[in-house]
Amino acid sequence: MSHLRSSSPDLSLGTRIDLDDLAKRYVVGDTTVTALSDVNLHVDETAFVVVLGPSGSGKTTLLNMIGLLDVPTEGRVALNGLDMTRASRREQFALRRHTVSFIFQTFNLFPGLTAAENVQFGADVAGRPRTTEVAHEVLDRVGLGDRVDHFPHQLSGGEQQRVAIARALATDNPILLADEPTGELDFRTGVQILELLQRQAEAGKTVLVVTHNREISRVADRVIELSSGHVVSDGPPHGGKSRTEDLHW
Repeated sequence: MSHLRSSSPDLSLGTRIDLDDLAKRYVVGDTTVTALSDVNLHVDETAFVVVLGPSGSGKTTLLNMIGLLDVPTEGRVALNGLDMTRASRREQFALRRHTVSFIFQTFNLFPGLTAAENVQFGADVAGRPRTTEVAHEVLDRVGLGDRVDHFPHQLSGGEQQRVAIARALATDNPILLADEPTGELDFRTGVQILELLQRQAEAGKTVLVVTHNREISRVADRVIELSSGHVVSDGPPHGGKSRTEDLHW
């Protein structure tokens, strides 16, 4: 493949994720654990996509492959038409910083930085200009405009998750990956988080949410279900897409 530029890659092809014959195996002592096997997925729409499955089904591994945090044992990962399985680490980093943003279940906030500084860090990594202004703007969009100077320990779990979402939004990257974003939250806060993510899809981003909560899949545009490392179904929610106000868990 041709080398990626160290600055922003050409995203004129739009948002496209291609996984071809993907497999991931881990060797633990004398045992080989298969996390993913024969996965073929193609996502080229701006949509709210839920990757659904129980613990151990390969959901997080799949997310890490798409986000270039891990490499497959077999198969191909391509983002925007660029084959990342043949790319160097430098090339992967160059594409990831301008294409993919992450929301981790454990928030991964820096405890010694304020909410605004945590968000500004994400914007800095992505190379966005006027990062201080960006940080304040996105925190206001997630309802934390009055908490910009608070440290993570001064925020509730839901507020910390919203800071993590704001940090991802500050990058302005076209692909947003969220690993169990409501897993540690109460129902009311979880619904607020889902509504925030839905708005990102409506604004033109591709949002992939990993979850074991089947109820969340009801509000998706597309549901990809995994079982034992295999894709067992892929399509719209059963019974059609629901509204967030109709959810319960």
